[in-house]
Formats: sequence, structure tokens, C-alpha cells
Amino acid sequence: MIALPLGEIAEILRGELRLHADDTADTVVDGIVDTDSREMVPGAVFVAKPGETTDGHRFVPAAADAGAVLAIVERPVDAPISQIVVADAVTALADLAREVVARVRAAGRLRIVGITGSNGKTTTKNFLARILSDEGETVAPVRSYNNEVGAPLTMLRVTPATRYLVSEFGAAGRGSIARLAGLVEPDVSVVLMVGLAHAGGFGGIEQTALAKSELVSAARADGTAVLNVDDPRVWAMRRIAEERGMSVVGFGQHPDAEVRADRIEVTPDGTTAVIIAHGEETPLRLQVLGAHHVHNALAAISAARVLGVPVSASISRLETVQIAERWRMQPMGSDRVRIINDAYNASPDSMAAALRTLAQISGPGERTVAVLGAMSELGETAGEEHDRIGLLAVRLNIQRIVVVGPDARRLYLAAVGEGSWDGEAVHLPDQDAAFEYLKGELRDGDRVLVKSSNSAGLRHLGDRLGESFS
Repeated sequence: MIALPLGEIAEILRGELRLHADDTADTVVDGIVDTDSREMVPGAVFVAKPGETTDGHRFVPAAADAGAVLAIVERPVDAPISQIVVADAVTALADLAREVVARVRAAGRLRIVGITGSNGKTTTKNFLARILSDEGETVAPVRSYNNEVGAPLTMLRVTPATRYLVSEFGAAGRGSIARLAGLVEPDVSVVLMVGLAHAGGFGGIEQTALAKSELVSAARADGTAVLNVDDPRVWAMRRIAEERGMSVVGFGQHPDAEVRADRIEVTPDGTTAVIIAHGEETPLRLQVLGAHHVHNALAAISAARVLGVPVSASISRLETVQIAERWRMQPMGSDRVRIINDAYNASPDSMAAALRTLAQISGPGERTVAVLGAMSELGETAGEEHDRIGLLAVRLNIQRIVVVGPDARRLYLAAVGEGSWDGEAVHLPDQDAAFEYLKGELRDGDRVLVKSSNSAGLRHLGDRLGESFS
């Protein structure tokens, strides 16, 4: 965080400053800000956020012991540390992030990119951060820090030297992206796609589209919207951008895309394509598996181009990225049995993309095995979407379909109904049962996909399989 006196922080947060020991209102704080006491280091700021299962106020003494010099609390705590008492710790966190980013931006160099979409946010964020980091100090979220806590924590990592802030925005419901993006008003707003991820919480895909469009509405009016031409719901957001006076850049495979991809090919060693911008063709050779990651690369290339980075430079940097992120199309195992652990999260779109990738990377004599768990937060569409994935797995000729957990049983039944009744599809109650089954079932030449929503936890099964067959 930028250096700020305790008294000034209290004013920003509209809180009551309670000083400890030799601290004064002029004592300057410039350490990291976090809600996890385990992340505290000397000079840090601890935000005591109440939670569903525990209360951050319990950990204020531990934060102080670790060297934190300020705690933002909702009630005073008996601990040897200066405290600012606020009405709501999460709101205070957002207020502090807004002010810090505004001050750095006012110095003149900081450019801000906001990214949202039903799928691909984290990969695109990582791609863009890799491109921009060669241009100057770049701050981007760790993991998927894209909610009301994670996004402000990322924002608070900016320093006077930061040139680029890449923010990832998830949507917990209508208005959440507007609130988060409104903290920083991005210069570049990237919308990747509108899919069924979390559709159950929004009341359908059209409501999801409205939620994602909030990023364009919250951006700077003199900024640029980077939109997926291949997704009609996303491309329709150009009207919002144009009405606000923003520039629009389209990416995708559609001929109208300003930055587009052609000749996409997925191999066991990665994904290739030709990127076309302003009539110039440049080959792209991603080490990351999956045709869908070419779209993520297009979004990152387009955003970087708005910020002045040549397409050729972006491509050369993207080609150094080995994995999108842990548990996202992560290669594991060995040449004997290859495991693709893509179980950080799942939606119908990402599940379908991962299955198609599995089918594409398997050669003669190699057997395809899909280990699939439930997709969460689909609401009333959950049943039919699990049916659709079961049908797709069979139609792609996935040779072994291993369905794990009671919430995914309908996927198994759909696969059996489509023709996988002779042992090709099995249903197992939990991860341990699946691990024991797969230890005996997998053989040389198998290509294995592990895919589920985060809540199903199959990413840990993928790790176990990767270690067993490494």
C-alpha cells in the first residue's frame, strides 16, 4: 500500500482511531493489507472481517504478534496494536482501495484494466499480467481474487511505481460488478463471455448478461471496451460503450473482429493459431492446452494493444506461459499416463471446452478418460446441463467416463442413456472410491481429464492421480 498516516486513514474510513503505545496520528503505514492473519508481516495492516464460520477479530492479537501495525476493526479488541473502528470492515476495505488507487492514478502513470466474464477471467488476467509486466510494474490478483474482499485487496497492492493494475471482477449478483469496478473506473474493460456459470444465482442467462455489462457502464467514459464478437450478448454491450462515448475493440474468430484468430489447432503439446490484426498475420504457439484459451489470449492481446503494446510483443510473451494457473488445464502425470487437472471450477461452457480438448489431444492408441464431478450454481438448469455434458462426452467418443459424487449422478445417467452402458461409464460415490478405481483402471497411453466445480473438490483427486502416475 502507499504510505499514509494513521490519522489520514481514519478520515478516509470515517472511523475512530485508537492509538497504541508510541503511535501518533502522524505515524505512517505502508505495509501490505490483508484479511488473513497468517499473511501478516512487519508493518502490515490487518482487516478484521467477520466471516460465516469465524470472526477476524479473534485474530487481531495474532496479527499484532506477526508485526502488523494497524487493525481495521468493527469493535475494539484487546491487543497491542493501533486500531481504526469502523461500521463495516468490508466497506472500509473498499473505501481504502478506492482512495489509494485514486491517488496513484492522479500521479499520472497508472492504467487500469477490468476483466469479467462467465469463464476465462483468471486465465485472461494471467495472460495480460504476463504481457504488461515487461512494460512496467504490474499488479494483478493472486488466484481468483475477484470478489468484494479479493478485488480491493489486489487494488491495495499498488504503489507509486505501479504502471498497470489488472482487476478481475466476479459477480455475486446484480450490482456487485458495478460496485467493484466503480472503485477504480477501469481505462480498459474486457468482457469475455456470458455463459451459464452462476446462472442460478442471477435468474437466467439474460440477467447474467446484464450483470456482466455493469463493467462497461462503470468504466471511464474516455476508456475502451474490449468485447467478444463471437458472443452476441457480449457484442451487444458495444451499444452501452458507444452511448457513453467509449471506444470499442472486438476480438474473436468472427470476420468483424478487429483482433481475430484463425487456424486454431490443439495438440498434446499446446495450442496454435494465427492472430490477425489490421491485416497482419502472426503465428501464436501457446503451451497452454485448449482452443478456448486462444480466445483468452485474444482478449489479453487486444487489451494490451489498447495500452500500446504491439501484437507481436504480446504474442512472444504469451508463448512463455506454461500453465494458465494451478488446476486450470494443468498437465500432470507422465508421458505414460497424462493427467489434465482442470477442476478448479466448471460451468457447462468450460466443461464442454475441456472435453473437446481431451478428444483433440488424443492420438492413435491413446485412450480418453474423463473424470467428471458436479457443476454448481446452475439453479433450475442444473439437471438439463448435466444431461447435456453426459451426452457430449459420449458423442465425443470419450472412452471412459468416470462420474464422481451424488450431485453428478444425472451426468452419468445421461451418458448411459446415450450408449455408454457396457462399462464405459461408471458412477462412484466420492473421491476416495474414484481414486482406488482409477489406480486399477488407468493404463499406459491413457489421456485423463479431471473436471468439476470447485465445490466438488476433484482438483485434489487430480493432484493425487498426477502424483501416482508421475
